[in-house]
This record gives sequence, structure tokens and C-alpha cells, in this order.
Amino acid sequence: MIAELIVCASLTAVDGDTVKYDGQNMRLLGEGVPFVSGIDTPEIGSNAKCIKERKLALIAKGRLKELLAEKGLRVMFSGAVDKTPSRRPLINIYRTNGEEIGKKLLREGFARIWSRRQRNDWCS
Repeated sequence: MIAELIVCASLTAVDGDTVKYDGQNMRLLGEGVPFVSGIDTPEIGSNAKCIKERKLALIAKGRLKELLAEKGLRVMFSGAVDKTPSRRPLINIYRTNGEEIGKKLLREGFARIWSRRQRNDWCS
């Protein structure tokens, strides 16, 4: 897979690890490897397992929204799409200083490492 730059005039936060551009949802990788590693944030709305997860999801989405408001972001498509029915492109978004947004969310505690082997429990 070869990464490619996606030109996006504006990005919208769908939740803490999903953005929308031109009607297409795209999933943040956090510089992970498609289908091996990445980032995970709490589920929003009816997908949340508890009220705590729902609240954390809104906070994570708010932080992602702040980061997406920055000028000069670079969106890199990994060349892979996820295995959900919507087949979201797996992407990394870089700030002008080279920092990847998903990794920033991890460092700030808004996201956790995603792994196929383990589901994150946001309710305990």
C-alpha cells in the first residue's frame, strides 16, 4: 500500500476517531498499521455501552474538532479501507509541525491504542 495525500478544504469531526470530508467518513489511524494497530475513542450516541462512554465520546469529539480547525493540515490516505460496511478510508492527519493528530489524542488521553485482540472498555 502506498500512502497518498488527500486534499481537503474542510474536515468535520464525526466522533473522536472519525472525520468526514465531502460526505465520506474516514477513520484515523494514529500512525498505526491498517488492521494491526491504531487508535480508538469512545463510541458516541446509541453505540456507547454506558453514559460514561457517551460523555467521554463527546469530549473526544470536541477535542478533535478543535484540532481540525487548524490551518495547513495534511491528510494522508494509507491505501486501506476498514472492514465496516461503509469501508472508511484509513487516514493520518498531520499538523503543520508534523505531529499526527491521532497520536496527539492518545498523548492527551482522549484516545487509547486500538488492537484487533482487545476491545477498550470505556465504562469502568
